[in-house]
Amino acid sequence: MKRQILHTVVWKEESLYVAKFLELELASQGKTEKEAINNLKEALDLYLEDENIDNLTFPSIEKVTTKEVLIN
Repeated sequence: MKRQILHTVVWKEESLYVAKFLELELASQGKTEKEAINNLKEALDLYLEDENIDNLTFPSIEKVTTKEVLIN
C-alpha cells in the first residue's frame, strides 16, 4: 500500500480526549491527547486487518477548516 495521510481531529469531552479520522468513521479515546491518538492508530490497524490494503484508498482531503455554528 502506498503511504497515505489521514487527518485527525482531537477534542476533550469531560475527562477524556476523543480522536477521530476525518476520512473514516473511526474514533477512539484516551486520558491524554497522545493516548487517544495512539488508541486511534491501534483501532486503524484492527480496522485494516482483514482488508486487501494493496487496493485500498481513502477520500482525499485537501483543506481542513473549522467553523462555529450558532444553534438557536
